[in-house]
Amino acid sequence: MGTFEIIENSGQVSYARRFEQLIGNSPALEAVLEHVERVAPTDSTVLIQGETGTGKELIARAIHNISSRCGRSFVKLNCAAIPLDLLESELFGHERGAFTGAVAQRIGRFELADKGTIFLDEVGDIPLTLQPKLLRVLQEQEFERLGSTRTRQVDVRLVAATNRDLTAMMKRGEFRSDLYYRLNVFPILLPPLRARCEDIPVLVTHFAEIFGRRADRQIEHIPPETMSALSSYQWPGNIRELQNLIERAVILSNNGVLPNPLPTAASQGVIIPPTVTTLRDSERALILHTLEAVGWVIGGPKGAAAKLGLKRTTLICKMQKLGIFRSCLQSSQDVIWPAPQEPALLPS
Repeated sequence: MGTFEIIENSGQVSYARRFEQLIGNSPALEAVLEHVERVAPTDSTVLIQGETGTGKELIARAIHNISSRCGRSFVKLNCAAIPLDLLESELFGHERGAFTGAVAQRIGRFELADKGTIFLDEVGDIPLTLQPKLLRVLQEQEFERLGSTRTRQVDVRLVAATNRDLTAMMKRGEFRSDLYYRLNVFPILLPPLRARCEDIPVLVTHFAEIFGRRADRQIEHIPPETMSALSSYQWPGNIRELQNLIERAVILSNNGVLPNPLPTAASQGVIIPPTVTTLRDSERALILHTLEAVGWVIGGPKGAAAKLGLKRTTLICKMQKLGIFRSCLQSSQDVIWPAPQEPALLPS
């Protein structure tokens, strides 16, 4: 899932001891942790879904760490990182001479995880030809190594994860329905970072401390405008993106002050007119430029709100306060949008 690390929030009493590597007290995160606590003591299969960079491996480890299998192995495999012709061997092992290049016997991940937990990341990338064998080991807890006729028994708890839409893949015939239903015994949906805005300040502070120690740069102050910008940004790369940007900001810091690592208007090719002298004028010019660039579309993933890192309603409110209407950039014969007399009818 990546290299980013999350630690506990000292103010989060209910989960501090149970989830030592998780930080945050937002309702979205606490709902996930409640599900983790419910399913962990069981041996049920768990399917963790969420965007890339949301910390699916951390949740899988949390499930293992508070389960009865915590003293056993936690074995992980990224199914998308293994060539398709080698994936079966990685999962189930092979005997010597099973195929060209098999010069020695190899134990697969399922055997290594016996009595413990196996975490299959990017499970949606498992090819159709291999899915029946995975289904069998989930249902019967048995399999054969490549090149062997001996059936082996294992006692494994499976936690799977994906950022793909398995339901849509199933409808397209790209993923077996029986395997999907077997994996989806207990689904957990991880919220993206933009749905956990309350957790961003403590994450920023934590990463600033971590990278400050590594770079021998002590971060003593995070300006409110920097924290505000980070909190309102949409974070398409989620926590992984946040981590990388804070590392960059620490490297660029001076006098213990963390700078804003987010792209500026100038770096995105936005030219502020020389007549702009106030913050209000600069903000108005930036919003106008962005609206023009996206064809005056406010909402949606390609709309102005997303480009500016704002919520749609926040952008509409700013446009109303700054007196921004489509007529500001177009001639008088064009249709005025949004209409100044009807601000409540702004389209999405």
